Amino acid sequence: MPIDESRAFVPVRIAVLTVSDTRGLAEDRSGDTLVARIEGAGHVLADRVIVRDDVETIVARLHAWIDDSAIDCIITTGGTGVTGRDVTPEAVEAVATKLIPGFGELFRWQSYAKIGTSTIQSRATACVARGTYIFALPGSTGAVRDGWDGILAEQLDIRHRPCNFVELMPRLLER
Repeated sequence: MPIDESRAFVPVRIAVLTVSDTRGLAEDRSGDTLVARIEGAGHVLADRVIVRDDVETIVARLHAWIDDSAIDCIITTGGTGVTGRDVTPEAVEAVATKLIPGFGELFRWQSYAKIGTSTIQSRATACVARGTYIFALPGSTGAVRDGWDGILAEQLDIRHRPCNFVELMPRLLER
């Protein structure tokens, strides 16, 4: 889809949340991949945190960032599978004002071309929570690349046509 070069780029302030019981900052390759893409696109890394796979912990971090006016968008990586410890979608749903079901559908459609039916194990999801976008990606570097390169790079660029998430930001709290 086209980029309208006549429009000025608007950097989005993005927080990155890695959900993992086993990774620290030194081992967080998916978080590193996401940060490199965010900054490479000209956006602002507003914060970066790693939390364990625990609904209450994830929800608390999401609420703190949703309430922070310096953060426009949150992207999580990890915890979207189907095992007992994978609880990121439940945490995202707990804070959601409006779900964005097409995000997960499009992610899995793109992923299918690369990993076939294994994509069914992903519960990638997205929502708007009190005016803040939240996108939950799986924890692999490949999934982060797919989610950013195939969806978020365009949708978080106000110059993307025919429409994008950024141009809707001022209206997310409308009633």
